[in-house]
Amino acid sequence: MAEPKEQLPEEVLALIFRHLPLRDRAAAAHVCRAWAAAATCSSMWHHTNISCHWELEGMLRSYVFACLDHVHDLRLDFEPSRKPSRSAAIELLTALAGRAPGLRSLCLKCHGEKPLFDAGRDVLGAVHAVCGAARELHHLDLRGLPFTLDDGLVLQAAHGCPELRSLFLDNRTLVGSVGPSSVLELLEACPRLRALGLHLASLSRAALEALAAPNRAPFVLLALRCECPEDARASPLPDEVWAAVRRRHPGLAVELELEPALPEESVTRILQPSVPVAALRLNLSGDTAGPVRFAARHYAKTLRELEVRAAASAALDEALEELAARCADLCEAHCFCVVRPSVLDAFRAHCPRLRSYTLKLKREPHPWRPTLVA
Repeated sequence: MAEPKEQLPEEVLALIFRHLPLRDRAAAAHVCRAWAAAATCSSMWHHTNISCHWELEGMLRSYVFACLDHVHDLRLDFEPSRKPSRSAAIELLTALAGRAPGLRSLCLKCHGEKPLFDAGRDVLGAVHAVCGAARELHHLDLRGLPFTLDDGLVLQAAHGCPELRSLFLDNRTLVGSVGPSSVLELLEACPRLRALGLHLASLSRAALEALAAPNRAPFVLLALRCECPEDARASPLPDEVWAAVRRRHPGLAVELELEPALPEESVTRILQPSVPVAALRLNLSGDTAGPVRFAARHYAKTLRELEVRAAASAALDEALEELAARCADLCEAHCFCVVRPSVLDAFRAHCPRLRSYTLKLKREPHPWRPTLVA
């Protein structure tokens, strides 16, 4: 061990320790006082990623819990089907609810399979507790949770986290339990909210009118997933209301993800001309060429990303060529079916800002890798 006068400065040690796995950082904190100070300093924990593939026990548990007060931005990964991982995540979230007043951002991500018939009440209860305690929370991302989110959680976030800037509830679940009235209450309770992710059924005309209000802070992102049966039955959102939102927030970008469960008539109700669609992801069981042509004709000025998962067809190729010719600002184009050479030529010729694309001329082994444009 080096003599004290030869020790690296604390900020240098902290920079080194930041690149170590959590277990190694915990071990470093027990080497000497200088290393302990560096491994537990506030700046080390402001932006923290924790993967709960371990049990919170012994030296690691004491190290993590001693530093929770310093956490500002947390990304927490865990496997709900593994009891130790799940228990560690719940314990950590529960501790955060009582000991992390400075928490600004929380992103939860699940890996592996979700146990069958698992409602996730224990996990969602811990998230609920965090939302009730983290008054300064700015960003909450629940897209990685495989559980059904409900009105209670949204209302807790609305009234427990008035400083929210972004909230993402558009997770991959076949049941949508967040009602439009809860979203409207959220918008009224969180005036600084500027990014929101929802299932389509959670959005309403009243919510869009609230966004279009003259005193509303600038709104920049609305991400909509359209997958569950409730989405297919959702009331139409009139084009004139979208136009009013677009006038009030000229910088607004809408991301639309349409999944196979949607019938064709629902797709045509969702794709309104005035929606400022920046990203369009189509994974439909029916007609896909029609929505691509619609995007080409109405979203030419706003579309930056297109993703299509469909069966190959001459009609789809023609629609893709039309879209390439009209959408000059497109940055990404990914089509997960074989296309004819003229489709690839069209995107190369008409989309000078294209950064990456997946346009295969012949079938290849999956997963298909995108081509990056130099």
